[in-house]
Amino acid sequence: MTRIKICGITQEKDAVAAVALGADALGFIFAKSPRRTSLVQAKKICAALPPFISKVGVFVNAGQQDVLKAVKYCGLDTIQLHGDESDKYCAFFKKYCKIIKAFRVKDKSVLKVVSSYKNVDAFLFDAYDPECYGGTGKIFAHDLLKNVKFSKPIIISGGINPENVEKIISLLMPYAIDVSSAVEKQPGIKDLKKLKALISAVKMNV
Repeated sequence: MTRIKICGITQEKDAVAAVALGADALGFIFAKSPRRTSLVQAKKICAALPPFISKVGVFVNAGQQDVLKAVKYCGLDTIQLHGDESDKYCAFFKKYCKIIKAFRVKDKSVLKVVSSYKNVDAFLFDAYDPECYGGTGKIFAHDLLKNVKFSKPIIISGGINPENVEKIISLLMPYAIDVSSAVEKQPGIKDLKKLKALISAVKMNV
């Protein structure tokens, strides 16, 4: 069953609504972004969530101690690293939480990069943008990943919506999808109708 992560959460009501509709994980962005949230707000939202919902902190080239502080303060289960973090950098967090390493897909060269990461729990693939580490809402060429056997579970992000999610899941059979901009009214503010449509589309096809 493909899991669903709703990212860019900034409001408690959006978090609660996403969970009620069937989201499995929520993402809190601590990097530079229009969806960025504070540690205080993220902690408050995390405290309001029911058991078994994964709480994911998103970081870009942050200091290890800054990331660790967020993990402990907010009670994060998982970190999602979208920058140029090395495998050695990732290994530091193994005793504290699960680790997702994100990769921007430009061409097949990404497969070689991915193969060098041993100390993470999942790989996330997003669209390549030379000026942005994520959250662009762009779609990458999913065929580049078709029939590739990865050593870790894969998560697909970038331009996913109710109209294309069935095709993406059937093509790549990902462990999870990660959605943000497609279910928003504006950056950081979720649209409940869009959330429901996206989550329903996934649940109907798993």
